[in-house]
Amino acid sequence: MKHLGLSIILFFAVTIIRAQTVFIRSAKITFEKKINQKQQIAENDWMSDDAKDKMSKYRTSSWDYSFNDSSSIYKVKPKETLNDNNFFFIAGENTNEMYTDFSKKARVIRKPINGEDFILKDTIPHLQWKIMHDVRQIAGYECRKATTVINDSVTVVAFYTDEILLKGGPEGFTGLPGMILGLAIPRYNTTWFATKVEAKNVPILNIAPPAKGKRTDTEKDFKKMVDLYTRYDDKKNPRKIEAIKKELYTLIL
Repeated sequence: MKHLGLSIILFFAVTIIRAQTVFIRSAKITFEKKINQKQQIAENDWMSDDAKDKMSKYRTSSWDYSFNDSSSIYKVKPKETLNDNNFFFIAGENTNEMYTDFSKKARVIRKPINGEDFILKDTIPHLQWKIMHDVRQIAGYECRKATTVINDSVTVVAFYTDEILLKGGPEGFTGLPGMILGLAIPRYNTTWFATKVEAKNVPILNIAPPAKGKRTDTEKDFKKMVDLYTRYDDKKNPRKIEAIKKELYTLIL
């Protein structure tokens, strides 16, 4: 009888815990993207040591990731400016944007190329993730660590929460059992971490793919974009189209 009573108590305890856990279906996440620019140029000798010393260590920007049950949109925050002392990097308006339709396993990318915006259609890349036991708190959520490899040898470290059911994340990284709130690519000296999750009383957001930009649906239109992208390439040693496509459709914006 005691065992039965204990079982009933445990059952109700688990039920209460589950009832208190709110799985987020729609929200806006703010990510801080941080690039260690001093580390990026440490090996380059075309910039003086004095100029390097005057640069700030990090180049930062803020990005919005809005999502609902089946889609998301990722873009730089309106009127976003880079931090001070970035004189080496000319910061114009950033029009990069990525829309993902998880139900159709497709995405649409708006990408600026030499001053013109282009609309590229793509499928969601499949990544082989390895889930670890490490956990950390990010923006108030407990996140589990996972790793994967891109571009054959580049290690990516991610932290995801299963309290947000959509299997999304910044910069097009997807495929974990929940939302990626932290991301690091050591070789690229870049990190992305959520600083705020606006989830309380948020309605189911209406999300649409980017529309402003030149289409690349036809072979002719795609060739025009490639010609513009490779305008300053060495014509005597042209790159293969596969390598160009890999750059254009890269996960990194």
